Amino acid sequence: MKSSTAFVKCLENEGAKYVFAVPGEENLDVVESLRTSSISLVLTRHEQAAGFMAATVGRLTGKPGVALSTLGPGATNFITAAAYAQLGAMPLLMITGQKPIKGGKQGHFQIIKTIEIMHPVTKFTKQVVDGKRIPSLTREAFRIAEEERPGAVHLEIPKDVAAETISDEDAKPFEVTNVRRPIAEYKAVDRAVGMIQKAKSPLILIGAGANRKLTSNMLAEFIEKTKIPFFNTQMGKGVVDEHHPLFIGTAAFAENDYVHCAISHADLIINVGHDVIEKPPFIMHRTSAQDQQQGENAATVNAAKVIHINFYSAQVDNVYFPQLEVVGDIANTIWQLKEKITRQQHWDFSYFMRVKQKLEEHIAEKAHASDFPLIPQRIVADVQNSMKGNEGENKENIVTLDNGMYKLWFARNFKSTGRNSLLLDNALATMGAGLPSAIAAKLVFPEKKVLAVCGDGGFMMNSQELETAVRLRLPIVVLILKDDGYGMIKWEQHVKGFPDFGLDFGNPDFVMYAESYGAKGLRVTSAGDLSEKLREAFGYDCPVIIECPVDYSENMKQWGKDHQVVCPL
Repeated sequence: MKSSTAFVKCLENEGAKYVFAVPGEENLDVVESLRTSSISLVLTRHEQAAGFMAATVGRLTGKPGVALSTLGPGATNFITAAAYAQLGAMPLLMITGQKPIKGGKQGHFQIIKTIEIMHPVTKFTKQVVDGKRIPSLTREAFRIAEEERPGAVHLEIPKDVAAETISDEDAKPFEVTNVRRPIAEYKAVDRAVGMIQKAKSPLILIGAGANRKLTSNMLAEFIEKTKIPFFNTQMGKGVVDEHHPLFIGTAAFAENDYVHCAISHADLIINVGHDVIEKPPFIMHRTSAQDQQQGENAATVNAAKVIHINFYSAQVDNVYFPQLEVVGDIANTIWQLKEKITRQQHWDFSYFMRVKQKLEEHIAEKAHASDFPLIPQRIVADVQNSMKGNEGENKENIVTLDNGMYKLWFARNFKSTGRNSLLLDNALATMGAGLPSAIAAKLVFPEKKVLAVCGDGGFMMNSQELETAVRLRLPIVVLILKDDGYGMIKWEQHVKGFPDFGLDFGNPDFVMYAESYGAKGLRVTSAGDLSEKLREAFGYDCPVIIECPVDYSENMKQWGKDHQVVCPL
């Protein structure tokens, strides 16, 4: 059997359904083996986009998505996608080609040290030097990609290795075995129960690591039993339905928002699944005895204790140093806590509920604003209404976000109904991933509405993948928020007091741009037009682009350097 065929059979054995690829000469044997396999080859227009798509498959399914490129520039174009998956804990397998290693006629043409380049941005990277090693290395790559903390892995398959013949016995895939995660030690669980029951105002934080079906279910049961309010990080959105009466908000920033009023009031934070790779949802401060004696404002000095609940121990940082760590399978830990804990009469959550009311009133203030160009609050509210789905997990629709100022508004104002219903990146926070992620989401969940929200800058970084969506006949909708500049950096520029400089650009006519690819183009022309355009867009059976002007002047009003949130009394 040809080694490339053995490799593809190993991918099938691992459950791979798609390979996102920009192939080259060095992996034509792999492409030929894919032709007769059960795996769909999804040709993309850039390797970075292929990596984003594969990472999103991993994020949505928990099984590594697979991306393929050639050597040299094809491999280096994977680097951003590798970092995206690695920091975002998305299981991803990247496969790159290489010139023959047992003899060749092209010298060092296109050859770079790909394995060495991949080391800093992957969990595992290896060159296959013998076709007989393909089954074991493929199993090992998948195992490591899925293992906590999930991330990116890489295999380099040289051209001559892919083409060589190996025996059927050597080509046999290794059995895929499911390893049970270790559970938390009972003494740590008992300590956590004691700390929670002793606290006066405990508060639950839900992070990205809790974004698993069983963990989501256990958290919902724990919250129902204890009635402890909860908030989440940006990447923890939707783990528990944010329409829940005990949900008090998302930490879109590290400080100075309404949710931080509640955080400052808490004397214990139960941190479920968050680590310091994601941008901090709050800042821990080491307080002196003098600070505590003087009773300094808790909004400035947050002395709350933190329980770290995760698959792995805490990475201590200046902003994060938990007092207790409960390490093991998160779902099992939450189940153990739920079984042992009893609701306490002295718990007081009244302040958290005042914060929740204040935040919701604030969000509602401008949800129907008639300003044009549209302000972010109106855009989020209209998207929220347009994405309402049917009951059941598989009917929850999906919004994928690129990276820009609108991401903060969506993280803060958008209520997610379930796991992975709002896909954003708050780890690498790269631009250019919104459209590729939407394509992958629609492939995985064809029955769901899928909307990509992109800034004009981020969209243009991988806009060529619109052709991929058209070719695959995927009825996704892409909402482009147009401000003709890098809006988030302009906001930072203004906050620092710098003059407006160097961040404006021009744009194509996005309606004509969409139609040039064979997609449908729509344009928002008034404040009340977005809802109608979204409704119309989801009625088409092809990709649709909606161009929507946005006014980011609200950024400074809400998060300017002189703005200070007034906490409820």
